[in-house]
Amino acid sequence: MTPSKLIITAFALLAAFSVSAQILTIEACQQKAAEHYPAIARFDVIEKTKNFNLANANTAYLPQLSLGAQATWQSDVTKIDLKLPENFPPLDIPVPDKDQYKVTAEVNQVIWDGGKIAAQKKSIVANAEVEKQKLETEAYALRERVNNLYFGILLLNEQLDQQSILEKELQRNYDKVQSYITNGVANEADLSAVKVEQLKAGQQRIQMESAREAYIKMLSVLTGEKIESGTTFAKPPVPETTASPVINRPELRMFDAQQTLLESQKGQLKAKIMPMLGAFAQGGYGKPALNMFDNKFAPFFIGGVRLSWNFGNLYTYSNEKKNIDLQQTALNSQRETFLYNLNTHIPQQQIEIEKYRKTMKDDDEIIRLRKLIREAAEAKVENGTMTVSDMLQEVTAEEAAKQAKTLHQIQYLMSVYNLKYTTN
Repeated sequence: MTPSKLIITAFALLAAFSVSAQILTIEACQQKAAEHYPAIARFDVIEKTKNFNLANANTAYLPQLSLGAQATWQSDVTKIDLKLPENFPPLDIPVPDKDQYKVTAEVNQVIWDGGKIAAQKKSIVANAEVEKQKLETEAYALRERVNNLYFGILLLNEQLDQQSILEKELQRNYDKVQSYITNGVANEADLSAVKVEQLKAGQQRIQMESAREAYIKMLSVLTGEKIESGTTFAKPPVPETTASPVINRPELRMFDAQQTLLESQKGQLKAKIMPMLGAFAQGGYGKPALNMFDNKFAPFFIGGVRLSWNFGNLYTYSNEKKNIDLQQTALNSQRETFLYNLNTHIPQQQIEIEKYRKTMKDDDEIIRLRKLIREAAEAKVENGTMTVSDMLQEVTAEEAAKQAKTLHQIQYLMSVYNLKYTTN
């Protein structure tokens, strides 16, 4: 084999080893699930939309150019009818034509808008923040799904390990019963009873392995990465718990963002009832121009300042403000209800954690006693004072105690992480 082939083979073996030795943590799964969540792409859309809207709002500070043209015919025009003394020569006062034409270009510049543009920009930023926090809340809900799958896999891993121990124990008993048959202590029926338990254990293993494979596939879908069946799932450390945990859920930040949005809408209401001051300049070409008695096409120009005040907004201001106040009241009610539900749920989770903590204290002692009972049963079978069926019941009871301990450990860990999810 050439050196280059040796290198390639070495790298292939290293890659295969790294894949088979892949280790996953619950934090990594949560992070990957959040990154893979399709709605995450909306963060970028929200940010870009906000920037576009702010850029559009800022254009209101730029000079606004407008073009216009009109052609009119009117039924009457301004005339000056003077009665002069007889000795005065007649005056020729021109009369405007009834058809008139005008082309204009006007530039308007905002000097003071009453805060309308600033209020609009605050509302744009606040609305974008609300959308982001809603998305954060959606993404946060993924953690609970990841936790359930991850701890389900951990539990099945532990149960499969215990199942291997049980199968070895049953095989040991099978070998013993065979020797008992040789010595005349047992018969073929006893051997069949052990074989039945071995077959049942094999069926249980198949069910556990199938469930574990299903959980891994679902977790792969959530994280967007293929998780091999040989992956090691690290048991997470037990987080510290306090008697009065601080609630830091994304829903609270969403409520804050919605409150800010409502305040910005109040600012827009106030700005709508304020006057506007601006400068303008208008140039044009028409017949007549500024001199209405000149019936020739001529250019003209006008410039100055303009004050406008729309009092119509005052009619609806009070009702619109009351509407926003009602929305704020409803929002505060939602926040209080959310916190009430959490504060009701947290003590239940704390009690559950304490329950599993106390339960686990007795598991090792139960297993120790069950082992002694099983060993005594095996000795009795060997002495011919107990049937194999009765002994198998003690083997099953010992295994059940071990499975219970495994279940309690995972349930305790999961209850701690459920509390962590509830409070963030």
